[in-house]
Amino acid sequence: MVPAASIRVLGRMLVPVLAVLVVSCGGGDGDEPVVVGAQQTAESRVLAEIYAQALARTGVPARVEPGLGDRTAVFAALDAGTVTVVAEHNGALLSELNAGAQAADTEKVTEELNGSLPQATITSDPADGADFEPRVLVTDATAQQRGIDSVEQLTGQCPTLVAGTGKIPGLLELPAAVAGIPGCEFASTQAFEDPSELRRALVEGRIQAAVLGGPAEFLPGGTDGLTVLSDSDDAIRAENPLALLRKGVLGEEQLEKLNYVAGELTTDELCTLVLRVRDDGGDPADLARTWLDAHGL
Repeated sequence: MVPAASIRVLGRMLVPVLAVLVVSCGGGDGDEPVVVGAQQTAESRVLAEIYAQALARTGVPARVEPGLGDRTAVFAALDAGTVTVVAEHNGALLSELNAGAQAADTEKVTEELNGSLPQATITSDPADGADFEPRVLVTDATAQQRGIDSVEQLTGQCPTLVAGTGKIPGLLELPAAVAGIPGCEFASTQAFEDPSELRRALVEGRIQAAVLGGPAEFLPGGTDGLTVLSDSDDAIRAENPLALLRKGVLGEEQLEKLNYVAGELTTDELCTLVLRVRDDGGDPADLARTWLDAHGL
């Protein structure tokens, strides 16, 4: 028979151990869900569902909270703890937090971003296979006549070119696209609200270069007859999706899961998901579930 005093001592030893187990296991019916915030854009909604469902697959309850506002509202929600995770782009976020930052490639942008974040926030790894930086396009004829097939070759000719810029509906907000081409001062620049009009102006010769605020997959009418300039030298700042997080809420397993998601995202697949939501009325939750299943996440 074990003495009562020994039982009491053993009980005092087990209480903290059990408490640690309860916290570390998580996922119980009484746990508060991790809230993944989503802005109104199709990209934000898709990524929010991917993050929330990925986290749920680690045993942590998670849900998507729609209707977040701009980045000021996002940081306010993270600071208040009303959301824990929000989808972002590393380059755009760096521009918001550090206007003087010079980094352009994914690694350096992420490094400078981590040094610019508010103390209460961290990020997941960037999805370096999903490149959402602005694309520069010229007609095939202009590319041949001027010997241009890269952004680097374009910069020396910018003063002789009229350019147009165009945002892409449904994507996370980016800085002004033309401002992201260092050393490029166009003769003049015209903003187009509709990417279709941007394409038409380029084809008709009213502009000689088009700066589209994201992948060319979003250009209405496609790229037949157009050359998408390469950017192997990272002249334009990287815009890789990542998760912006409230520090100290998620455990190691959950953070690792978000990094796995980042490692699987690609430009083509994310473009397809966004277009399915934006143009076809697809359900972000269903699309996210199918994507996660396909990638074994």
